[in-house]
Amino acid sequence: MSTTAPIKYEREIPEILAQLGQVEAAVAGLGLAKPIYHLIKLRASQINGCAFCVKMHLREARADGESNDRLDRLVVWRHVADFSAAERAALAWTEALTTLDERTDYGALREALREHYSEPLIGAMSAAVAMINLWNRLQVSKH
Repeated sequence: MSTTAPIKYEREIPEILAQLGQVEAAVAGLGLAKPIYHLIKLRASQINGCAFCVKMHLREARADGESNDRLDRLVVWRHVADFSAAERAALAWTEALTTLDERTDYGALREALREHYSEPLIGAMSAAVAMINLWNRLQVSKH
């Protein structure tokens, strides 16, 4: 085996992947609307440069009825009118928790989220962002 070959996580840590899959299923069951859930997963995957995850989440979003136009413009969501105020708040939160920029005003972002989402849904959204970032990092480590 090459010393630069990717780690085969499925072989090396199958029990961890199984547990992560259970956490993922629990997060998916927390009540986030599918369109928001897909946008969160896709936007974080774009930021993290995870080609595998971008392809997978595009496919899932399309299968659930998301439009190609919105998916094509997600990368420039701040500059187009395709996304609602609630979606924009979720996307800003996703980007903040993905990039972890020290200049981010998390209070202002939470304020915007609370205009559209309940506390449990904000918790669900935060968990969804955390999980996709974890999956992205595992996949990117195999690039």
